Amino acid sequence: MDRTLCVLAAGMGSRFGGLKQTAPVGPSSEVVLDYSVFDALRAGFTKAVFVIRREMEKDFREAICPRFEKHIEIAFAYQDLHDLPAGFSVPEGREKPWGTGHALRAARKKIGEPFLAINADDFYGRTAFSAIADFLAKPISQKNGGTLPEFALVGYRLGDTLSEHGTVSRGICRATTSGLLQGITEMTKIGKTENSLMNREDGAPEIPLSGEESVSMNFWGFLPSFFPLLEERFTAFLESEGTSAKNEFYLPYAVTDLVASGRAQVRLLQGGKHWFGITYPGDKNAVVAAVRSLVENGEYPANLWEK
Repeated sequence: MDRTLCVLAAGMGSRFGGLKQTAPVGPSSEVVLDYSVFDALRAGFTKAVFVIRREMEKDFREAICPRFEKHIEIAFAYQDLHDLPAGFSVPEGREKPWGTGHALRAARKKIGEPFLAINADDFYGRTAFSAIADFLAKPISQKNGGTLPEFALVGYRLGDTLSEHGTVSRGICRATTSGLLQGITEMTKIGKTENSLMNREDGAPEIPLSGEESVSMNFWGFLPSFFPLLEERFTAFLESEGTSAKNEFYLPYAVTDLVASGRAQVRLLQGGKHWFGITYPGDKNAVVAAVRSLVENGEYPANLWEK
């Protein structure tokens, strides 16, 4: 069964000053994206669509693609500020595209099969790819009888996604006992205190957390039927906030709106065993050490793309 990996990469490299400076984390100078493509291949994905800015395509092809382009079919989609539904235009003063929901929408003409959508700069781990691949391989009738489109999200344990160097933003997942997503609560200043874990939003009461909460790290399994639903939500967003120069259309908001309105359901899957990311410069050494440990334990070869 054909399955596609869709990588939201329009912001890739911005943290390090460009694609060519993207931080290597593997023993053979692999970047985080190398591991995502490698794990997708192992899970049976046959195609990768990279959502990028058009002006970064040359650097992307030169700095990123050569390592895996012989192993998987590659396509590009371009996130463009002016790519809007008919009847809408870019408001005065807006310079940046419209967020992760808009980025995924850019791939709508490139994907016609079940697909996985991920961030370019997060390390998700082999078990997450396997869990989504298994979900996407099941016919709709085996998911929920075909009564509603059903998508999936792999959750991660909050305590495994923190930084020692500052607070983090995480989407806390709420689910039924049967594993259906009910909603995602965005918390933007989660950090450790001396003896506890707290979310400390400016001007809001502190919210204690256990670290056992399931969080979204943007690891979504979708069917092509998601794109018309995404278009509906994006149109509604533009109708209410389309004159804003800064507001963004986030993918988790679009999905939870569909769940809340009864238009779709989302299965919260287990499988988020390893997540690593570089939120602060000081996080890089910990990510390098974690990847090295996985290599030493045989989870990955020392050179992913060795011939």
